[in-house]
Amino acid sequence: MPTFIYSARNPNGEIQTGELDVASRDDVVGTLRRQRLTPIKIEEKKAAGRGITLGSGVGTRDVVIFTRQFATMINSGLPLVQSLDILAKQTENKVLRATIQQVLYDVEAGQTLADAMRGHKKIFSELYVNMVAAGEAGGILDTILLRLATFLEKADALRRKIKGAMIYPGVITSVAVGAVAILLIFVIPTFQTMFDSAGVPLPGPTQFVIALSKILKSYWWACILAIAGTVFFVRSYYKTPAGHLAIDGLLLKVPILGPLLRKSAVARFTRTLGTLVSSGVSILDGLEITAKTAGNRVLHDAIMASRASIAGGETIAEPLRASGVFPPMVIQMINVGEQTGGLDEMLGKIADFYDDEVDTAVEALLSAMEPIMIVVLGVVVGGMIVAMYLPIFDMINTVH
Repeated sequence: MPTFIYSARNPNGEIQTGELDVASRDDVVGTLRRQRLTPIKIEEKKAAGRGITLGSGVGTRDVVIFTRQFATMINSGLPLVQSLDILAKQTENKVLRATIQQVLYDVEAGQTLADAMRGHKKIFSELYVNMVAAGEAGGILDTILLRLATFLEKADALRRKIKGAMIYPGVITSVAVGAVAILLIFVIPTFQTMFDSAGVPLPGPTQFVIALSKILKSYWWACILAIAGTVFFVRSYYKTPAGHLAIDGLLLKVPILGPLLRKSAVARFTRTLGTLVSSGVSILDGLEITAKTAGNRVLHDAIMASRASIAGGETIAEPLRASGVFPPMVIQMINVGEQTGGLDEMLGKIADFYDDEVDTAVEALLSAMEPIMIVVLGVVVGGMIVAMYLPIFDMINTVH
């Protein structure tokens, strides 16, 4: 039976510590409550001093379901602690269940819900925590939770669209690389042996393909090292501020893919900021949180420049215009929203519009990539096959 170390507060407000040999954490809580003690911290003895590490294995869908159910319970008049207790018992995801239980303990110990969630950043993002804090302060926690659930669903849908658009090119590229490798390693050497025994002169394309085959067979390890080194260099460069900015800026300029990334970035920015502002988060805090979730360094810098502009008494629109990332229509609508006092509503309309634009862009990308990838695959593989058959055609002509 495991041993748990606990800290608890007695009715006089004094902190007590001790150990209990019980089957589970819930048994510790039950024992302490029967002794009129409020749990503050509970740990298994073997993990004492390390705390609890949670967060992996919880998907967006799990958080959305938890958020919606939580909102429904709060809206129905259930107390906060009771709602968390019910959710902790019925949540299927083990990691999320343990997280909710820990949040419940912290709330019972006197922390606010937002502060209790702040200790689990892998599950509850900064945006999530700040919106919960605004909901608690304004007495509209149920409304905020419903907005959060809707926001998370739309953000996840947008993310899935972008990933879905990348699957087809990735699959075709993998097939092409595999086919070329098989041809160069196993098929081309057979043709080379035949040509050497026949003693026929080889045309340029055939010599080039045979040379590639020899290089791959003899120096395959160098090819792998070169690829791994390139990946390592790009990743290391991307971790630097200059590299992060350069690569993100380059991605926005890539044909076909660039416009899709730009539209998705605009949709994410407007959806996030609109949700925060409408929930009562200040515009300065909202811009800072939005910048951290932008997903693109160019966009991040533009948003932070807008934050500095507002802090200096200027408008949000001008720094966004200067960044070159945002289309003129978006800038104009944000400007109108600022002037009319309906910025959150305007941002929501922009986000809805660009969600549709992303759908259209994904369809256009897939429509364009399919024939392009087929042609590239056909040219590469077909070109190699034709190159190897050219000497055979010469041999047939010589015989005739």
